[in-house]
Amino acid sequence: MTTENRQIGMLLFPEVTQLDLTGPAEVFAASRRCDVHLIWKTLQPVVTGSGWSINPTRTFHTTPPLDVICIPGGFGQIELMEDDETLTFIREQAIHASLVTSVCTGSLVLGAAGLLKGYHATSHWMSLAQLALLGAIPVRERVVCDRDRITGAGVSAGIDFALHVLEALFGSETAQDVQLGIEYDPAPPYIFNEVAVPTRLARLTQRAHQKQMRRLEATLNAASRLEGQ
Repeated sequence: MTTENRQIGMLLFPEVTQLDLTGPAEVFAASRRCDVHLIWKTLQPVVTGSGWSINPTRTFHTTPPLDVICIPGGFGQIELMEDDETLTFIREQAIHASLVTSVCTGSLVLGAAGLLKGYHATSHWMSLAQLALLGAIPVRERVVCDRDRITGAGVSAGIDFALHVLEALFGSETAQDVQLGIEYDPAPPYIFNEVAVPTRLARLTQRAHQKQMRRLEATLNAASRLEGQ
């Protein structure tokens, strides 16, 4: 059994949702068996969707071959859907990665890169249906594993997702050790479901309407490009 650390690449892009990125990154780092790279086009600080800056540690050109590539989500994901440089980088890394993964709307970027055709996958609940336009099979689950594709649902699901990735890489003992070490034992103050909170769902959906229309437009454009390939 090799003792070399696995190379984990997290895409860090403008207007990323911070927890989509740092939640899984913290889980991977806590295993002490992963080298976690925060990757963007330059090493200049990247402003997240909340206005905070995070420093990349690698550029596309200095990133080593990755064992796991992970694409988080966030409003900036819309621009990535038509970013040929980024999509090419993802495709090239996916060729030799043992796991191709995403959190939240990052799955739409994987779809735009043509990497989810015929795969079961998930995303944030507001954007889940858009996966079908990119050839994926949408599944409403917190984490979806299909062969070498692992996708997580919205934002907070990134921690669950990362524990699944650790289990796939190193086995359940390592994943359980990390879960205990980070004291991940959720006890949220509120429990929601679609039956109990229809008015809240409607309010949140309406609030995000314009953003979702932009996201849908980007997904439709990506689907058209995939059809032409």
